[in-house]
Amino acid sequence: MSPTAPWTVARIQTSLHAKKISARELATEFYAKIDRQNPVLNAYLTLSPERAYAQTDRVDAAIARGDKLPPLAGVPVAIKDVIGTSGIRTTCGSKILESYVPPYDATAVARLENAGAVILGKTNCDEFAMGSSNENSAYGPVRNPVAPDRVPGGSSGGSAAAVAAGLAVVALGTDTGGSIRQPGSFCGIPALMPTYGRVSRYGLIAFASSLDRIGPFAENIADAATVMSVISGHDENDSTSAAVSVPDYSAEIEKPVQGLRIGVPEEYFAGGIDSEVKDKVLAAIALMEKLGCRRIPLKMPHTEYAIATYYIVATAEASSNLARYDGVRLGLRVSGATLLDMYRKTRERGFGPEVKRRIMLGTYVLSSGYYDAYYLRAQKVRSLLARDFSDAFQKVDAILTPTSPTPAFKLGEKTSDPLQMYLADIYTVTGSLAGIPGISVPCGKTKAQLPVGLQILGPHFSESRVLQLARAFERADGFSI
Repeated sequence: MSPTAPWTVARIQTSLHAKKISARELATEFYAKIDRQNPVLNAYLTLSPERAYAQTDRVDAAIARGDKLPPLAGVPVAIKDVIGTSGIRTTCGSKILESYVPPYDATAVARLENAGAVILGKTNCDEFAMGSSNENSAYGPVRNPVAPDRVPGGSSGGSAAAVAAGLAVVALGTDTGGSIRQPGSFCGIPALMPTYGRVSRYGLIAFASSLDRIGPFAENIADAATVMSVISGHDENDSTSAAVSVPDYSAEIEKPVQGLRIGVPEEYFAGGIDSEVKDKVLAAIALMEKLGCRRIPLKMPHTEYAIATYYIVATAEASSNLARYDGVRLGLRVSGATLLDMYRKTRERGFGPEVKRRIMLGTYVLSSGYYDAYYLRAQKVRSLLARDFSDAFQKVDAILTPTSPTPAFKLGEKTSDPLQMYLADIYTVTGSLAGIPGISVPCGKTKAQLPVGLQILGPHFSESRVLQLARAFERADGFSI
């Protein structure tokens, strides 16, 4: 094997079994890459070598005994810094949690480690997962490894950049309105948002509780399927976790796609989309037709209301969830003359501008006299958006759209205009509000060599179908069309 060949889950398993490399040597190799590249990319905020090497030693001991290895044995993994990790600092990209060390692991992290994964460290993100560019982190922006003068997408930009740069084999991110899929699109790698309830949120530090989901980034579809098989399933610690059986995703993705009906909604190709993005996505859809899928035009009439609806629902839930950061229970405390003065000073120093903006918006839409006009109405429109999808899935097996209206934009390009930044989520918030699964897969690059993402959305708990289509597209060299 060439030492420069990219590591995948399957290649690691083969190499460990053949004793061409040990798990400890592999982790050391990845830490050396991180030492070289992270000062530029700023993808990792905290590294956890002590925990990583303890795991590699367990894996190497199991190999020496001849034990059967679990599915992610020795695989270097990165974790977004809003997902709790016992004994490892978890900041949420915020000064208010700069020194916070959780006393327990998130369920998704525990399941990864039980499957043999090696936790390398925690990745940078927009503060409390609020952002579309990773420029809202209190610890500086992440740079896109494809084009370092551009954003990696947000809020899971650190996880996307780590995988795209080869600083982790797979990574966990979170998606509230596009925060897995959009960074995957900008960095040119597969990125999956599962159905709401498919992956436990226990240990995930909440932004918007009815929207937040944990999902994987990977270099290929097979690795994404393996991670999904590990982290999915009911968890009694999470009341929103669904008691739905988990299929063998690795087997499901190899099924043929001939005859599947793919819906193409006209609203996702209207004004505002970059012409090169549109051309690449339409070429991707044409390739799926060549593979035997049947294209069906769709109309999803409530799409135009999605951004407004999302930024009411999400900010309202953020206002409620972030009220706990008051200097009393956990995190930063700034002394004040009175209790209220301590609250004010702690939040003033601890929260960044975007988090403050969203807390104020959320508090406003929940306030007396405005609740019915904004929040209640947004929830009704959310139901209409969900109905658009349920109606569409009576006619089609999956829906194909662009992931983002543009390729990765330059650092600083949109920071002075929050509305333009919010519109970067225009194609992803719809699936978030509906609770359905979706994946972004690369579908070529623009003339400037910037990745373009194809989004594949499916009905609730249809991750197998979404991954199956993504795998067929990958096999047909669709990632580089």
